[in-house]
Amino acid sequence: MLVLITYDVVTSDLGGQKRLRKVAKHCEKYGQRVQHSVFECYIDQAQYTALKHELTALISEEKDSLRFYRLGNNYKTKVEHVGVTKGLDMQDPLLF
Repeated sequence: MLVLITYDVVTSDLGGQKRLRKVAKHCEKYGQRVQHSVFECYIDQAQYTALKHELTALISEEKDSLRFYRLGNNYKTKVEHVGVTKGLDMQDPLLF
């Protein structure tokens, strides 16, 4: 399924900067960055549960914000893109 993850981490202190880097690094393990604080992740339910748990443990719930948009397996009719794209279609075969 496709899950869109967005986050906003307060970076006005050193702890916030560390949290921001950790959140981004965890998201990179599961998907690709499509905007500064937005990741598209093609994952199954078990991976979703693990990622959500990991990210929730990293943030400060008093200062930061996470959003998870579960778009499912039929996401292609729900996503439109205009402009330059930086990422790959993770569903396409990768050729080396």
